[in-house]
Amino acid sequence: MTDIKYAWSALGGDPALPGRITTVEREGALPARLPVRQLARACVGVCALAAAELGAVRAGLDRVPEARVDDGAVATAFISERHLLIDGRAPVSFAPLSRPWRTADGWVRTHANYPHHRARLLTALGLGEDARADDVAAVLAGRSALEVEDAVYAAGGLAVALRTPAEWAAHPQGAEAAALPLVERERTDAARARVLTPLDGTPLLPAAGLRVLDLTRVLAGPVATRTLALLGADVLRIDAPHLPELADQHADTGFGKRSATLDLATGHARFEELLASADVVVTGYRPGALDRFGLSARALTERRPGLVVAELSAWGRRGPWGGRRGFDSLVQVATGIAVTEGSAGEPGALPAQALDHGTGYLLAAAVLRALTEQSYEGGGRIVRLALARTAAWLTGADGGAVAGEAVPGEREVAAPYEGPGPWLAETGGRIGRLRYALPPLAFADGPRDWARPPVPWGSDAARWV
Repeated sequence: MTDIKYAWSALGGDPALPGRITTVEREGALPARLPVRQLARACVGVCALAAAELGAVRAGLDRVPEARVDDGAVATAFISERHLLIDGRAPVSFAPLSRPWRTADGWVRTHANYPHHRARLLTALGLGEDARADDVAAVLAGRSALEVEDAVYAAGGLAVALRTPAEWAAHPQGAEAAALPLVERERTDAARARVLTPLDGTPLLPAAGLRVLDLTRVLAGPVATRTLALLGADVLRIDAPHLPELADQHADTGFGKRSATLDLATGHARFEELLASADVVVTGYRPGALDRFGLSARALTERRPGLVVAELSAWGRRGPWGGRRGFDSLVQVATGIAVTEGSAGEPGALPAQALDHGTGYLLAAAVLRALTEQSYEGGGRIVRLALARTAAWLTGADGGAVAGEAVPGEREVAAPYEGPGPWLAETGGRIGRLRYALPPLAFADGPRDWARPPVPWGSDAARWV
């Protein structure tokens, strides 16, 4: 089974439709030992196809429009955070304490981009808030990787020991992740078929008129909701006022969206007003983190029958790490990817945060497919994805390795990927002058760019337009 067919099958799609995708292959795009380019192509390809399918339903078309996935556009979009320039300034991707470190018996990877995660890491290591990288290195050099992993997690921070693929496969969480469906799909109620306003004209915006509550943070969740915004959805991102997002990351993933702050502990009534007319809720916090606010997937669909809820996690909902925080860089280290991509005994990394971006496009595709199914069958939907499960697909730990076989539709072999130039654009806005990566989704008469640039974090009211 080709990669695109595998992903489309996981989304529950018509097996004949992948033949509507044309792929443009470019050597040199996303080079890696693992088949990153094939995974990225598949994730974007099925997302474009899901958008075209929903667009066909809403526009009353006889056939699903043809989709096109170009390795150059995909490779550029998968490192969109590196291509972003704000008034000519390049953003900082990782903070000084977010990196691999040598330990007494191996390596550990930490994530400390957010101030509260940095503080918890330093607390776990017995260091003060003014500690520097040399201080952290000295402490870690005298401790075992697993000891650090456990201690930092207990303090609410993020650190993961480097594991080989075999060690991750033997770990209970590795086995749990590999056993999951690539896309978990569940019908929750018997709500009537969703009535979607007919579309006409171009560009064809499959998600036009739909309201999406975005409760996500870096990076996969915001990529998914950025994609829904591209397709016409009114996406309202909600953040806690005491947990501001990193400004550069917010800009990169904020295209087409609005941004508001709302304290869920005190603003419950306002959130319920938003939920009452929402079509989709996307959450990207660790499993269980939002339950105390009544925002579990099940609770949301009970209060809003017919709702589509999309949940994203790092490790999956079940297993010993089911409630843990995680990020792409940590998942790469835990699952053996960093060993496979490393050299000379040092951990390596994928050429992009491909687990984040790939899972983000799959998550958007799952939402689009759920909306299409609802237009025929009705019923609320819950879809769930996990970075560790996407990693299992990339590495073959799920038994369905990314194959790179002939694609199901037309195939073009184009010039090698020589850089992002053709897939970059510029725009102005309230944040400043932006250079950014264009969206990689392409289907007949579909949008080519977002309708508006990102806005400053928390600058909109928490209400629908």
